[in-house]
Amino acid sequence: MYQRKVVESLLARMNEPRRFIQMLIGPRQTGKSTAIRQALNHIETPYHSVQASIDSSSRDWLRAQWIQARNLIGGSTTSALLVIDEVQLVSQWSAVVKELWDEDAGSGIDLRVVLTGPSSLLLQTGLSEALTGRFEILRSTHWTYSECKEAFGYSLDDFLFFGGYPGGAALINDKQRWFDYLNDAVIEPSITKDVIALEDVRKPALMRKLFQIGAPYSAQELSYRKILGQLDDAGNTTTIAHYLDLLASAGLLCGLQKYDPKLIREKASSPRFMVYDTALMTATYGQYRDFLLTDPERKGHLVESAIGAYLLAQSSTQRFDVHWWRDGSDEVDFVLTQNDAAVAIEVKSGRVKSLKGLTAFINRFPKAKTLVIGSSSCTVEDFLLGKVELFQ
Repeated sequence: MYQRKVVESLLARMNEPRRFIQMLIGPRQTGKSTAIRQALNHIETPYHSVQASIDSSSRDWLRAQWIQARNLIGGSTTSALLVIDEVQLVSQWSAVVKELWDEDAGSGIDLRVVLTGPSSLLLQTGLSEALTGRFEILRSTHWTYSECKEAFGYSLDDFLFFGGYPGGAALINDKQRWFDYLNDAVIEPSITKDVIALEDVRKPALMRKLFQIGAPYSAQELSYRKILGQLDDAGNTTTIAHYLDLLASAGLLCGLQKYDPKLIREKASSPRFMVYDTALMTATYGQYRDFLLTDPERKGHLVESAIGAYLLAQSSTQRFDVHWWRDGSDEVDFVLTQNDAAVAIEVKSGRVKSLKGLTAFINRFPKAKTLVIGSSSCTVEDFLLGKVELFQ
C-alpha cells in the first residue's frame, strides 16, 4: 500500500517522549485514518486506538478510552500511546482532553496522544479555548499529482479530471460510479458533518447552493452581487463570505482575494473561486463535464484550478498566502506572498492568454518575482509534480 510522507512524520512523533498532543487534521477522504494505521504498524510502543462516533462517544467515553491507554503502562512498560480518530464527534472534547493531559503531566505519566479531525478551522475553536500550548498540528492535504501518479498510475489528464481523492481512484473507469462516490462520500458528508453539524449555519440550503454554484466557477471571479443573484435563498455579502470561509475550512471551496498591500481593499474585493481539488469542480460541473479536457476555455480553468489547489495545499505547510490580482484589464492568475517576498504566477494552458498582466504587475511591484507555468521552462506537469521552487 502506498505510504504518504505524513506517515513518516506521524511515526517519528509517536516515538518521541511525551511533549505535545499531535493533531492530524485535513479534509475528508484524504487518508487520515489510513495514515494512522500505517504508522501504528511500525510502532513498538503499546497503544490503544479507537474511532469516535457521534452516536456513542461522550465525555465519559473519552475518559474511559484514556484510562484504558494509561493501564497499558506498568512494570517494564514506561510509555503508551492513545489514538482517537474523529475526536470532534465527542461533545466538549477539548475540555476533557485538557483535563486528562494535565493530569498525566502532573503525575509524570508518559502517555502520548494522537487525535484526528476534519480540518483546522473547525477544530480551532476547541484547540484555542482549552489546549493552547499543548498541541502540534500535522496536515493531511489533498493528494498531489506526484502521489497519484506513483500510487495509481495517473496521467496528467487523469489527475486534472479526477483530482486527488484516493478512494475514487479505483472507480475512474466508471465515471458514474466515480461521480456518485464524490457526491455521496465526499461532498455531502463534508458539508453536512464537517461544517453544518459543527458550526452555526443558519441556512444550510444556502451553503449547499453556494458550493454548487462556486465549484464549477473555480478559477473565475464572481462578484458578491452576482453570487447573490444566483441564490434562491435570501442572503447578504457577510453571510456569503462567512460560508465561503467555512467551506474553505472543510477543504472544499475558497474565495481568493485580490492582492493589494492595503488590507482593507483586499478584504473588500470580489472573490475568485478556487476548489481545493479539481475533483470537486468536475463532480459539480453538470452536463458539460466531458468537455473539461477538450474545450480550451474549460480546460484552461481546470488547469488553473489544479495549480490553485496545489498552491493552497503547499501554503498550509510552507506558510505563504495565495491571492490573485487584477487592475482594469490587466490580470495575474496567482500572487504568492511570504513575509516581504511576492511571486506573480501566470498559467498558460488551453486558452490563448497574453502576458501583459504579468508585465503590468511587475511595473507596479518591481520587487516581485515572476513564474509562467505552461512555458518551455516550467511545464504544467513539472509544476504539479513539485519540481519547481516557489520561493528562491
